[in-house]
Formats: sequence, C-alpha cells, structure tokens
Amino acid sequence: MSIFVLIHGAWHGGWSFDTIRPLLEDAGHRVIAPDLPAMGGSDAELAAATLSGWADFVADICRAQREPVILAGHSRGGIVISEVAERVPDRVTALVYICAALIPNGYSRQHWREGGAPNPAFGAIQRAHPGGHATVLDPEAAPAVLAQLSPQDLVAVAMAQLMSEPNGPRGEVLHLTDARYGSVPRHYIECLHDLAIPIEEQRRMQAAQPCASVTTLTADHSPFLSMPAALAAALLTIAKDASP
Repeated sequence: MSIFVLIHGAWHGGWSFDTIRPLLEDAGHRVIAPDLPAMGGSDAELAAATLSGWADFVADICRAQREPVILAGHSRGGIVISEVAERVPDRVTALVYICAALIPNGYSRQHWREGGAPNPAFGAIQRAHPGGHATVLDPEAAPAVLAQLSPQDLVAVAMAQLMSEPNGPRGEVLHLTDARYGSVPRHYIECLHDLAIPIEEQRRMQAAQPCASVTTLTADHSPFLSMPAALAAALLTIAKDASP
C-alpha cells in the first residue's frame, strides 16, 4: 500500500483529483489531496501566498504520514512538489509530474517560461483579480485550452470550482540541490494534446531534468477529466515500481 499526496495545479483545488481518488483507493492505496493555502482567499491571503509557504505546508503533510509518500503534482503543482522534495527527501519515495512544471534550480516558473515558445491562447484565458495579487480564469474560454478533450459534464463541474491563483509563487526562484531534491526519483506523465503546457514545453523541461520514467497520454491538460483511468494506471505503475 502506498500513500499518494496529490498537489493540484493553478486555479484548481484538491477536488481536481476526485475522479482518480476511487481508482487509487480501490487498488488499496491512500490518497491525500489538499487545497493549497490561500487559494481563492481574501486579498490579504492571496498577497501573502508564497511557494515556500506552500512547500512547507505539503512537507508537513508528508512528515505526518507513517511512511514515505508518492508525491504528485499537476501543472503548477510541479514547482511545489520539487520544493517539498528539497525539504523532506526522506519522506518522498517518488515525484510524479503530471503535465507539470519541472523547473531547474535557480529559475522561477515565470523566468523559465520566458525561455520557451509563446502561448497566447493560454494567456488569453487569464484575467487579473480585482485585488491585484492574483489571476482568475475566464470560465467560458478556459475549457477550450484546459480541457478540450474532456467530457462536457465533468468540465462544467470543474469550471464552476476554479479559484483565484496567487501571483507570488510563480515568481519565486526554486532552490534545489542534487543531494536532496535530486536524490528522489522523478517520473513524468506527459499529455500530447495539452494546450496550456504544450508537449514541446513538457519535453523541454524533461530534457533539462531527465526522469526515471515517462508515460505518454493522449490527453489534454486535464487528464484527470479526459483520461482518468489511464492516469490512475500510470500512477499505480509508478507506485508498484517504487515499492521496496
């Protein structure tokens, strides 16, 4: 039995893993999928949110478990799980990046993206939050970029739950070392039809930081909606391989 700690992406919450939770639990595993602090919060909470704070929050969850966890992150969640592994490498048996930000040491998410190809379609669905410390998504335009291959009923439920995303974490530089973060095996689940983090960008990140395994899904940016069974199967395979 493995313990999965699943970290959601930008504008999302732990609810984004509701479709795969029962598949993992039915296979005998435990699933923890928290909402990161400040998501959808007040102006003051959004302004105070940091990547370091998020990583500390998740590291505490990992420390509280009776055994090391499999730590997976979707999209922006990738920068969170990397920082967690730097903090508690002994509490994480595997890192899994689900079409996620796999950013090298010394870069912020924002700085790294500036070196890649422009993605105007993704930028076009984002709006400034009135308080000035976050962004929100246009719920009518977002499905065409985030979940164009996903069932419409599931997409409608997901879009209704999107939250404001703090600006601070994506500008925070990652501090990762080979001795700590680098000691935890990395795995990547890439999504061929992702329009938010296109496959070319996913592979640019993998080239900079090779992973122990790569699983390819013919999914959009929301594989938990478009291909939940395949996503769960990939996670179960990683868990099996990570078992002592």
